[in-house]
Amino acid sequence: MAAPSRHTTPADPGGPAAARRMLRREVPSTAAVLADAQDFAAMRRYRTFPFDDHTAYLQQMETLLRSLTAQGIHTTVTLFDPVAYETFCTDADLDPDRPDSRSRYTAELACTGATVPYRGESLTRLLPLLIDEAERQATWERATALLARTGACADCGEDLARAAFARASRAVTSLLDTLGDGTHHLVCSVPASGAPLLAVLHAATDDDGRLELSEAATLLFCTVLAVGIALRSPGGIVSRTTGTDDRDAVRGWILRDAWLHPLSAAEVFTAYCTDADSGEPVPPEHGVDYRSGLTLPDPPPTEGHDHHGHR
Repeated sequence: MAAPSRHTTPADPGGPAAARRMLRREVPSTAAVLADAQDFAAMRRYRTFPFDDHTAYLQQMETLLRSLTAQGIHTTVTLFDPVAYETFCTDADLDPDRPDSRSRYTAELACTGATVPYRGESLTRLLPLLIDEAERQATWERATALLARTGACADCGEDLARAAFARASRAVTSLLDTLGDGTHHLVCSVPASGAPLLAVLHAATDDDGRLELSEAATLLFCTVLAVGIALRSPGGIVSRTTGTDDRDAVRGWILRDAWLHPLSAAEVFTAYCTDADSGEPVPPEHGVDYRSGLTLPDPPPTEGHDHHGHR
């Protein structure tokens, strides 16, 4: 924290107030938002919760955020979960019907929850980004928990999670190398207890031929694929590549024997043009070509045992 300068001493007119304003800019803020109307309705049962209209609440929250930003205060936004809040209050022996309890919960979220920085945009634009970030964090927590349960190989003592992640990283590198230049949107899906694990990776080559990737997205993508490898789950990857002719090429791979194997064009078409909930066919997208997956190089031989993705 910066030391007060001689210009903000009590000897100056308004010195203490000016100093406090300067210090306030160095104290970050976190706002926890009830993004969902159902979550908002759940909080209305508390007498001290001062809002009765979700739209008005969001408008007031946006005004507050813009006011903090105008004061030069760095502010992050997180999601307020009424169920998690109730659990937090129970564990901390707090009365949930108190503003200071909500404040303490928000402070906890600032350390452990998914947050995004507020830069003056509308909540209409910000909340989808925040929800996506929360889903990514939840996926990361589920995936790492599943990997942690794999333990060590009973025969050789090797860390199975580490081995699966190394193999997943090689598979993703091979896949990107095989796809080559262009803009690629990849989705990895791995069945797990409850909802499937999903991870998205956007890769593009710049004018110098260098691959541009988000480090955080790549880590999550490889971790989800590693879960499929470690658990021998029948997951897979779908890629969508945008070409110079304004047409997209969709390809697919299935995870089998701890490696990615290409799907045929017919299998890709069926997977992409079938409603996941009803199983009914859906029309193919205009400007999209459904192609067979490309064959990846065989994985390098490793020491170890077949049950965790080795020879």
